[in-house]
Amino acid sequence: METRSAKRKRVWFSENEGQNGFDRISDLPDSVLHDILFLLPIKSIAQTSVLSKRWRFLWSSFPDLDFTTINPLTSSSLKKTPKRSSHSLSLDFIPHVLALRDKNSDLRTLRFRSRLSFSGLNGLIRCAIRHNVQELDVEVATEDYFNFPRGVIASETLRVFKLKSRYPGFRLLPSCVMKEGFRSLHTLSLSLVILYDQSSLFDLFTETSFPRLKKLSLDACFGLKQLKIGCRALEDLTLENCFQLHGLDIACAKLEKFRVASCFDAYCGKSWVKIDAPRLRTVLWEYNAITDTSSLQNLDSLHEASIGFFILHDDVSLEKLRSVCDLLSGLSHVQSLTLESQSIEILSKIINLAHLLQPFDNLKYLELHTSFNRNNVPGLALLFRSSPVLQTLILKIINNYKIERRLWNRDLWDVSTCEEEQYWESQIQTLKPFLNHLKVVKIHGFLDCENEVSLAKFLLKHGKDLEEMTLCTAPCNERDLRRQKVRSQMMGFSWASSNAKIAFQ
Repeated sequence: METRSAKRKRVWFSENEGQNGFDRISDLPDSVLHDILFLLPIKSIAQTSVLSKRWRFLWSSFPDLDFTTINPLTSSSLKKTPKRSSHSLSLDFIPHVLALRDKNSDLRTLRFRSRLSFSGLNGLIRCAIRHNVQELDVEVATEDYFNFPRGVIASETLRVFKLKSRYPGFRLLPSCVMKEGFRSLHTLSLSLVILYDQSSLFDLFTETSFPRLKKLSLDACFGLKQLKIGCRALEDLTLENCFQLHGLDIACAKLEKFRVASCFDAYCGKSWVKIDAPRLRTVLWEYNAITDTSSLQNLDSLHEASIGFFILHDDVSLEKLRSVCDLLSGLSHVQSLTLESQSIEILSKIINLAHLLQPFDNLKYLELHTSFNRNNVPGLALLFRSSPVLQTLILKIINNYKIERRLWNRDLWDVSTCEEEQYWESQIQTLKPFLNHLKVVKIHGFLDCENEVSLAKFLLKHGKDLEEMTLCTAPCNERDLRRQKVRSQMMGFSWASSNAKIAFQ
């Protein structure tokens, strides 16, 4: 028996069949259908071309061609062999797809990843340029080195260009050729660039060469020793894996985000960095070798910074220690600061240079990653003295099993003869501004060792504005009794703040 809802549907379809038919989707404008198709893989989009003449036109005019969904580059397809892996499909059909496109339909996006010959790669890029492509994203592995595609330089429509070479890399054209184009480019990303014959890029990334460039990413530039970037419109800069870099000069009036990771030659006799960016808000300095000199100027708008160093050995020269002071002083306006592993160790070595370190007068959030042995305590105290208005302190203790850490001893606690405790108590006068503003403390990796117990006790005893302390301990059954004693002791003495709450996690 037919239900009422089924009858209503049958009547509605019978009434509308003669007027608009059942295919309401095909009546939508091309732009709306393109947006819908954009959510599908490229293979599914191509299959819609067999539905009708209307859909065949939609496929031939579709502006976003992303072939990465049908031809992903896998690790097995990138082996150093001239033979094409069975996992890497041929992209020979892409030129045919572009040839079948409507002559009046331009390309908005073209993305592909494949193992290609240099001539095949150039042919694809030239074909995309003829279709006025705006975004070109290429990831390619070739049998030999290849040159930067010339067709990209002269394009007047290209806005985004990303070229990632997996093996063996590509070479830039001479600067006199590179500087002839890129008038419309606002995003450039290059990966695995071979620069042994062009080790200095001091005259390429300038305002005249890239007048509209807003985002620049350079990864694995082998042979690059000196780099200067002075693009006036640049807002976002990333530099990674440039291990042979000696000198870096950044002067960009509109730069807002800056990331440098795994860069600089640790064996270089004279390395340097200069940054002048009045609008800079975010600095990510990750796992870099310490330069011999550092100059950070006009970073008055800085909001967030994360600093980490790569150290080959513990013997850091006085010149490099001064450079660390200068780099941190250049960040003095920062509001949120993260110091990665080895940063505290370095700070503990520059106590005699502490007068060179500018105070962080705006710093509200501080996160520290450290192994936290007794040698690091002076570095922590130096940071606390330099952070007079700090409100949140996050301490992530890295358990380095090569470093011996003394277990907390209740007797030493009771008679207050612990060396670390005595040191902190001697710093009360210089740490008063810090202690009067600190509100939240969270210590990850908290163990029953003297270093962290002494610090936690000191902050509880003298933190007048402290509201919350969280101690995150790792599970360890054989020490549960000792930790229970630590907890009871910390809950048992008088705290400076009546509003403070302590939690063990």
